[in-house]
Amino acid sequence: MATDRDVLPDNIKPIHYSLSLYDLEHGGAFSYEGQVSIDVKILKSTKEIVLNTHQLKIHEAEVKITKTEDLHKASNISYDAPRQRAIVSFDEDLSPTHNAQIVIKFQGTMNQSMAGFYRSRYKPTVPAAQSVARDDEYHYMFSTQFESCDARRAFPCFDEPNLKATFDVELEVPEDLVALSNMPEKEVKKSSKSNFKIVSFERTPIVSTYLVAWAIGDFEYVEDFTRRKYDGKSLPVRVYTTKGLKEQGRFALEHAHQIVDYFSEIFGIEYPLPKVDLLAVHEFSHGAMENWGLITYRTTAVLFDEKTSDARFRNRVAYVVAHELAHQWFGNLVTMDWWSELWLNEGFATWVGWVATDYLHPDWNVWSQFVAEAVQTAFQLDSLRTSHPIEVAVKDALEVDQIFDSISYLKGSSVIRMLSSHLSQDVFLKGVGDYLQKHKYGNATTNDLWSALSKASGQDVNTFMDIWIRKMGFPVLTVAEEPGQISVKQGRFLFSGDVKPEEDETIWWIPLGLKTGPKAMDANAGALTTRENTIRDIDDSFYKLNANQNGFYRVNYPPERLVKIGEAKDKLTDEDKIGLIGDAAALAASGLGTTPALLALVENFRDEENYLVWLEILTRLGNIRSIFSEDDEVSKGLRRFTLTLISPITDKVGWEFKTGEDYLTGRLRALLIATAGLVGHEGVAEEAKRQFNAYTSGDKSAIHPSLRSAVYRIAVTEGGKEAYEAVRSDYATTTSIDGKDVCLSAMGRVQTPELAKDYLDFLFSPAVAVQDVHSGGMSLGANAKTRAAVWEYIRDNWDSKIYSTLSDNMVVLERFLRTSLNKFANYEIEKEMSSFFGGKDQRGFDRGVSVISDTIKGNAKYKERDLPIIREWIKAHGYANPMSSLKL
Repeated sequence: MATDRDVLPDNIKPIHYSLSLYDLEHGGAFSYEGQVSIDVKILKSTKEIVLNTHQLKIHEAEVKITKTEDLHKASNISYDAPRQRAIVSFDEDLSPTHNAQIVIKFQGTMNQSMAGFYRSRYKPTVPAAQSVARDDEYHYMFSTQFESCDARRAFPCFDEPNLKATFDVELEVPEDLVALSNMPEKEVKKSSKSNFKIVSFERTPIVSTYLVAWAIGDFEYVEDFTRRKYDGKSLPVRVYTTKGLKEQGRFALEHAHQIVDYFSEIFGIEYPLPKVDLLAVHEFSHGAMENWGLITYRTTAVLFDEKTSDARFRNRVAYVVAHELAHQWFGNLVTMDWWSELWLNEGFATWVGWVATDYLHPDWNVWSQFVAEAVQTAFQLDSLRTSHPIEVAVKDALEVDQIFDSISYLKGSSVIRMLSSHLSQDVFLKGVGDYLQKHKYGNATTNDLWSALSKASGQDVNTFMDIWIRKMGFPVLTVAEEPGQISVKQGRFLFSGDVKPEEDETIWWIPLGLKTGPKAMDANAGALTTRENTIRDIDDSFYKLNANQNGFYRVNYPPERLVKIGEAKDKLTDEDKIGLIGDAAALAASGLGTTPALLALVENFRDEENYLVWLEILTRLGNIRSIFSEDDEVSKGLRRFTLTLISPITDKVGWEFKTGEDYLTGRLRALLIATAGLVGHEGVAEEAKRQFNAYTSGDKSAIHPSLRSAVYRIAVTEGGKEAYEAVRSDYATTTSIDGKDVCLSAMGRVQTPELAKDYLDFLFSPAVAVQDVHSGGMSLGANAKTRAAVWEYIRDNWDSKIYSTLSDNMVVLERFLRTSLNKFANYEIEKEMSSFFGGKDQRGFDRGVSVISDTIKGNAKYKERDLPIIREWIKAHGYANPMSSLKL
């Protein structure tokens, strides 16, 4: 047993759970009673059984020896609350046996923490069933969220991923409500309680506790069937919602049945359960959860209204549906052995989720999106000293939640993409299929995956991938030129730019991905496996490393070469362009390059028409404007630069959505209008205000759904308190599934500390769901005019509002802090934060605090170093002139 894990004693092995929940109190206390019978093997003689519980009360417990019918009643039940355990003690030894059953009666609460068995509030849009739990304003549904370690909040259990068992679930619910679980209904019978029924479900396959699920509510569904036959018949695929919303599940439904068939084919293993249910949950701390056979989703990740939803949510729904369905094999059928290998679940599901999205939507250019969003976000965290390896030591439950981050998901998926590109996707998926087949219904490790891939490919995958998984950070390749050849040298990249020798000892396996010559042909340059090497036969007219940004590393070209590559951008794929711009921006921040070099590079992209390339450009320019926002001259100059850069394409794309227009052009329009309006384009700002005024005056057709976010953000920025209050009013009344997200983001564009404080008071009021608090914090934190007010508010209201509201779910607390505070570029603020949090119990969010500190110090160092040269560049290139009006 690994000594770095705080795990349960190894004297008990669970085999099967029979779980019954009853006396569900649907109002007031929201309590319930339960009984769980656990068939176990007793492996060592013991006088106590230790299992996981959290916020449960055990009434009584006993052990039955099924062969001898011996009965041992517990003599004492005690709790180790910090370790989330219950200790059930007996007067006599329990002897080793394979035929024991633990029977526990207990009481729990359907909490509001979005963890365990919990309740979600919502406002009904149609008449509801009589017995729906409700108060004066809201109705409630009930569902579970057990990953990573919250099954223990719902029932006493052995809550570790490698302690798998089968489950029988039985729920006593009102007759007019729907009960769901992992498996189909087995039987429905009348309860002894009037107007109640008892719903029992088929037995699950062997499964980890974190994947068990159930839900109770006033549900309806839309249904389709797989086209592929499973044991001779098509499987039912359903999207469940609370009543009145089911039609918004059709977009997800159309994807779900196709994806189940697609994964069954490419993995070579058929979907293993008899049904697939997707459930929209109104309050949800994550994006979605892959419970086997009953996948739960935040509403904006599974519902889409063709008439009122922003088109960008098409992409979100398609991808998240695919990601969670990938888990039905990779994570559920085969589960990581321990949470340190979380990346096995999340990294793979992220990558293959994009594979499936690309399969269904080849016109969406999803791999460019992956490079612009996933790869660049992973780089950002992994360039900090406070990053962590993909495979990271995890001691216990509170540490697990903090690694559900962009390293496990996005760096994990990025290195999988790198490996798949190297081996070829077909070979890679053959190895994955072999891995799943060998370990199905069990647990596996990273080395098990490498072994399967090595066998499928004939290459020693472990040799070149082990370092990528077990070492934090990533390399930058520094290029030096000589006639007809280049030398490349690898070293660790840090955002702060001050790598110490002891931090730069890793030698990565780096696939070079070289393109060279007038036609940018692939050159077989192999991989760099030493500190440095020379590559010959380079055509000096053009070359580029890391083709299509397949490798997880950055490239530092000589300044003159960067200019030449920018001038030859017609030879670059969209992924190449995004990678080139991202590299230049990161190198400028670290001091290995300069911001003027980045600005000169992006000037070459005035005529660019690809949405995802523009997304990368404008994200980078927005970050630079944020870091240098305290210098008024530079701030205005950077806004003028951005405005000059985007005005031609903004003019061209315009406001009108044309019939038959492709999806990405619509996304580009929304991006350009939002950016232009926020950097001072008078024409765009005036039209946005006109549409906003018409919309808020009652003309709900005045704003295209895909421009609502852009228009709202511009309106609040320009319109002050009146516009802010209009958006806040819309938040309270919107029926659009993405309406609350749009409003929260826009309200964060307020321009005064007073309105920022008002908004924060609103965020931490009962009017706003806890799941949404971080969205508002992210918007305020990214806003140079309000981020100081956010820090002041957190500091002054930590105990009374921040911690008390968010600490029941550390995922939400840590996310709120990161997104609210990581945009500062001020050493003094960082010292204040370090002092403040240093005096707090940081367990459960300490990693986030360290990331914030590291990020702020890096931002401050960047600002200190590049401010003078940016000021000079702005003056020399005419961007220091007063802002002039541009009409559109």
